[in-house]
Amino acid sequence: MTAISMKDVAFSYGEGGFRMKNFNLDVEEGEFLAVLGHNGSGKSTLARLMNGLLLPDKGTVEVFGTALTEKNLYDIRRQVGVVFQNPDNQTVSSIVEDDVAFGAENIGLAREEIGERISFALSAVGMEGSRGATISRLSGGQKQRVAIAGVLALKPNVLVLDESTAMLDPRGRREIMDVVLKLNREEHITVVLITHFMEEALLAGRAVVMNRGEIVMEGTPQDIFERHEELLTYNLTLPRIGEICKKLQAGGLHVPDTLDVETLAEAIERELKIKN
Repeated sequence: MTAISMKDVAFSYGEGGFRMKNFNLDVEEGEFLAVLGHNGSGKSTLARLMNGLLLPDKGTVEVFGTALTEKNLYDIRRQVGVVFQNPDNQTVSSIVEDDVAFGAENIGLAREEIGERISFALSAVGMEGSRGATISRLSGGQKQRVAIAGVLALKPNVLVLDESTAMLDPRGRREIMDVVLKLNREEHITVVLITHFMEEALLAGRAVVMNRGEIVMEGTPQDIFERHEELLTYNLTLPRIGEICKKLQAGGLHVPDTLDVETLAEAIERELKIKN
């Protein structure tokens, strides 16, 4: 089943502002989709259109077959949760469990149900031992995991992460991506990962590249990164492993363009044996 379907969507921020027109994208249930693009390409606008934070000027956005309208925003946002870049901007309480409970309380769930959802959400992001912790004392990665837990407490079918690791250090980014993979594979939550970190996109099953409000490239991450010269025209670079392949090739080693560490290691070993 299609989780999110966008058909001929048009949107603009006013005269002379950013514009999206005739935009089409389908995200299948259970899919892990990466959305790539430079700043200003329309990635964040896309995230907000997916759950009704923005409404299209033209075209339709459907969530599990239901068209998004002003009348059903409440229901749509329960199905499509968005986690933004700065976890501090999403914090509403000083204690972890209170913050995670906020959304569930607002939809009027019974106290017992809220408690169960807090436990589920914190367990899902690996923060069950920090239920009573003070949020201001957590690391950036931990804060972002709490932000994700707050969304999960609403039990959405789709999780949209809008540059959610941009403000984190490498360790924090790894923590969040481990959580996202677990949610996708074990909880079968549909994931839309909006990122400018190429290494993160490698985890997705499919990737699209946006430029000026349009999809300009689409395929598996491998397919897209093999078109590295085209990526450069959209101000994007290869993942680190791709850059390593290019440098090795420039140095005279006949290694393939690959995004798989083991494949690259085997190729280097083979080349070194030949040269020796």
